[in-house]
Amino acid sequence: MPGLDLSALQGIDVHVHVESDGHGGLSLDDELLAASARYFKASNDRAPTVEQIAAYYRERRFAAVVFTVDATTATGHPALSSEEMAERAAAHADILIPFGSVDPLAGGEAVRRARRLITDHGVRGFKFHPSLQAFSPDDRSYYPLYSVIEEAGLPAVFHTGQTGIGAGLPGGRGIKLRLSNPMLLDDVAADFPGMPIIMAHPSVPWQDEAISIATHKANVYIDLSGWSPKYFPPQLVRAASSLLQDKVLFGTDYPLLTPERWLRDFDLLEVKPEVRPKILKHNAARLLGIG
Repeated sequence: MPGLDLSALQGIDVHVHVESDGHGGLSLDDELLAASARYFKASNDRAPTVEQIAAYYRERRFAAVVFTVDATTATGHPALSSEEMAERAAAHADILIPFGSVDPLAGGEAVRRARRLITDHGVRGFKFHPSLQAFSPDDRSYYPLYSVIEEAGLPAVFHTGQTGIGAGLPGGRGIKLRLSNPMLLDDVAADFPGMPIIMAHPSVPWQDEAISIATHKANVYIDLSGWSPKYFPPQLVRAASSLLQDKVLFGTDYPLLTPERWLRDFDLLEVKPEVRPKILKHNAARLLGIG
C-alpha cells in the first residue's frame, strides 16, 4: 500500500476516533457512548472500525489521524488495543495516520508501552484525554511518559475544554472538566519544547487561555474538532485567520461530527481565502512531516 500523497488530498483530519475493534470491543461503555451521542445529536449506532474509517476518508480524499483513548483505570472499561489499531492502519497507509494511546495511571508500564508503540508499531503520535483518563497533565509524575514522546520527536494531542463524554449524566459520571483546562498544558509545553502539543477542540470555557498558550509556545497548536465551526468562539475565528494561521488544524471528532458538516459550516466563517488551505492541509502536513 503506498504512503500518503499530499497532492492528491483535499485535507488532513487530525482528530478521528476508532470506536470499535470489529470483534466486540468498544471504546467506551454503553452509557458513555449514549451520552456522547445525545450531546452531539449523533447516531448511537456508530462505532466505526479502522477499515470503515479508511474507506470513508479515502472516498472523500482526506487523510485521517486515527486513535482511541485508553482510560482503563479511570473508567473500568477495557480499552481498544492501540497496537492492533496501528497494525490495521498500516494496511491503509495511503489515508490513515495512527496515533497511540496509553493509560497514564498505569505508571511505568505506560512509559514502556509508549516506547513499544513507537518502536514496534510505528505510531506517529499520542492521544490523551485528561478528564476521561482522570489525570492532571502538569503533574510531574507523568513527565517520564512525555520524555519518551519528545525523544521520538512525536506530537501529543490533549483534549481540552468541555467534553460530551459523561454529559448530562449524574455527576457527569465522575468526569472532571478542570483536568482539561489548557493552562495545565503550559508547564508541559515549557518543559518539553521538543514535543509538539495539539490542544484538541475549541477550549470552551477557556478559549482565551488556549489562544494565549498557542501564541506564546512555538510547539503548541490548536485543532478545530468537536464543534461545528458555526459555534466557534469569535476570538478563535479571528486568531485562526491571523496570528495563529500557521498553528490551527482541521479536525472533526468523527464519527461524532462528519467532515461534510464541518466543511459546510467552515465555508461560512470569515477566514481569509489564503489561510483556508493552511488550516485544512498544510499546517498538519508540516507538523506531521508529510510531503
